[in-house]
Amino acid sequence: MCGTGRYGNAATRLEEMAVTWGSTAYGGYPDIDELFKQQDVETDHSKREALLHRIQQLIHERVMFGPIWEYIWPSAVGPRVEEPALLLINPYPWSAPLEDVRLKPE
Repeated sequence: MCGTGRYGNAATRLEEMAVTWGSTAYGGYPDIDELFKQQDVETDHSKREALLHRIQQLIHERVMFGPIWEYIWPSAVGPRVEEPALLLINPYPWSAPLEDVRLKPE
């Protein structure tokens, strides 16, 4: 399981997870590594974009990543909650502002 909030573009984010030497990579594929090296030195924008799309396609076809979500933000959910304050700040899907969370009277 990995995730990145690294600044940059598609190439900088792919480098962390999709190539063998990435900081959060666990293994890799030689052909994807080679495509990444090619895009790194490519100066033509459209050719570089095509190489990055090819890398993304290969990652998808080989199912290198699976979506796993673990939301650990505090959310007011349960039988004692009158107002969970979910989506009061659109599109923030968690309870916020926390001052607006209300419990049912006992």
